[in-house]
Amino acid sequence: MRMPILQFDQVTGGYNPRRPVLHGLSFDVRPGEMVGLIGLNGAGKSTAIKHILGLLAPSNGMIRVKGQPLAHSEEAYRRTYAYVPESPLVYEELTVREHLRFAAMAYEVDGARLEKETASLAALFQMENKLDTLPSHLSKGMRQKLMLMAAFLVHPELYLIDEPFLGLDPLGIRALLELLDARKKSGAGILLCSHILSTIEHYCDRFVLLHEGRVLAYGTADELCKQAGLPGAGIEDVFISLVREGNAG
Repeated sequence: MRMPILQFDQVTGGYNPRRPVLHGLSFDVRPGEMVGLIGLNGAGKSTAIKHILGLLAPSNGMIRVKGQPLAHSEEAYRRTYAYVPESPLVYEELTVREHLRFAAMAYEVDGARLEKETASLAALFQMENKLDTLPSHLSKGMRQKLMLMAAFLVHPELYLIDEPFLGLDPLGIRALLELLDARKKSGAGILLCSHILSTIEHYCDRFVLLHEGRVLAYGTADELCKQAGLPGAGIEDVFISLVREGNAG
């Protein structure tokens, strides 16, 4: 078994060390697999992502990417992943094409590859006629597509994707799922946060169910079904059962 691309080892943290949001999180993401990070609002999903990005520091435990923490080599650590935020973060003065050029510079993507990837992604997300458009003239869904195009322009070893389906039309959702599946098959690890469980159920290899900052369940869909006592059930029914059980406990 290959070494995980991302490891959480007993991570406790949050915005205030005296009031942690995360409590002893342990899970990993391996090359060539997609892990769904799921939970209710406020469960700690986005906080976990912020710790991976280095925006927050654990008060206890360790996060490693390719076996190394952020402090070992910040540049090498950050070049390992691409990140898609929940809300699009754009430069209002840059066109779609210029955003992609900016991303290419950050990851040292050469001009020929940039043009090839730009054409491919624009066609996939139906953005071919928007490449020279400023963000102020894009819909919310198109802004989200811009974020996705910038992330998938490069081929990192790890993708961190936070609620990517918000605002996307059905064709955009299908395009994204196909792209995620292709990158997974090429060997990338993917950590995907989403509330749309029925959409990701058949694409994720494992799930991490967070509840009140703790790992309530972790494993394949079948393993979560067994834990919930619902063999053969859908992941959404399993999720509801486990969370209700967690609230009752």
